Amino acid sequence: MKPCASKVTPAAIPESPPSSGGWKAETDQSPKRSAYVPLTFALGEAFQFDWSCEYAFIGGLRRRLEVAHVKLCASRAFWVIAYPSQSHEMLFDAHGRAFAAFGGIPRRGIYDNMKTAVDKVGHGKERTINARFHAMCGHYLFDPEFCNRAAGWEKGIVEKNVQDRRRQIWQAAGEKRWPDLDSLNDWLAVQCREAWAHTPHPEWPALTIGELLEDEQLQMMPNPRPFDGYVEKPVRVSSTALIHFQRNRYSVPTDYAHRVISLRIYPDALQFVADGQEIARHPRSFERYQTFYDFRHYIDLIERKPGALRNGAPFAEMPEALLHLQKHLLKHAGGDRVMADVLAAIPVHGLDAVLVAVELALESGRPSGEHVQNVLARLRAVENPVTIATPLALNEEPMANTHRYDHLRTEVSHVR
Repeated sequence: MKPCASKVTPAAIPESPPSSGGWKAETDQSPKRSAYVPLTFALGEAFQFDWSCEYAFIGGLRRRLEVAHVKLCASRAFWVIAYPSQSHEMLFDAHGRAFAAFGGIPRRGIYDNMKTAVDKVGHGKERTINARFHAMCGHYLFDPEFCNRAAGWEKGIVEKNVQDRRRQIWQAAGEKRWPDLDSLNDWLAVQCREAWAHTPHPEWPALTIGELLEDEQLQMMPNPRPFDGYVEKPVRVSSTALIHFQRNRYSVPTDYAHRVISLRIYPDALQFVADGQEIARHPRSFERYQTFYDFRHYIDLIERKPGALRNGAPFAEMPEALLHLQKHLLKHAGGDRVMADVLAAIPVHGLDAVLVAVELALESGRPSGEHVQNVLARLRAVENPVTIATPLALNEEPMANTHRYDHLRTEVSHVR
């Protein structure tokens, strides 16, 4: 008996899956797109804040910049400022500049959940706000409001501003060469104000943004003094009177070597504080592996160790007149001690006065420490002349009386 051949019915044959091209075409024909509710704001009610990343040629190099965008929700006036980073001090400075440009402060600020403002995102609208950011909001008296997660449409006004400014401003900024960041920000400020004057408002085309801003200024809160937006951290001073910050080194007075002091970080400066008093200040650098000295911080130490003047790194950055005097004095025995005495006069008389005295001594052709000290003494005498008390004026001047003299002679003769 022959085995029966198995029969496979057509229904048992699996169907081939549809091609990927057909699925994509079907999806494109019926896209699932989100819908949004249009928002409206009263004059002076709110502003929106956001960051964007842009590039520009500054100081001969193409640099990445973090750009702060602040935009009023009602008038649509905006302000754009470029920074090297998105740190707290940059955030605070951007608010101060924008409020000064707007001429007032709205009652609410709308943000995403950026790390400089929010320490922790909770359920729903729960947020743990950064203490320093909260202090800034309290200074300007506006209420911060944070968007839901992945809900950029809630601050769509400033999101659109980022795209518009890339086409209208940054395209031109990228073609220019800027000597420094301040020059770029000055140019951005001019571009913002020109846009206010010529851009029609999207909801009231008969009015420009600048014209509606004048109405909104009447509804905003007055602008107080700028928030002192520094970030403070403790730092230890090395044995060479230097502190380390962002891979750079900055000098402080040698009296504070091996101590822990406070560093207050500003967008463009670093302030060093000890015992509640400022002891040093340096311009902030965003380069790397550089050392910034102030030779005056080492004057007290050089009085005890004058031999370090010859190769002391901080003293290589002295003004040109002091360098010429040092070169002349070090040719003679004991010149380092004489130069240390000249430098010791700076805390007493001031750097400007000492430079004048040194230049006069150099002009004589035979400069010396005594010559410099003599010029300083004469300059001080001119600045603080000795005042002679004005004699008292008599209402009745005494009269000459020769008879009194004869009377005294008689009294002397009587005593004899």
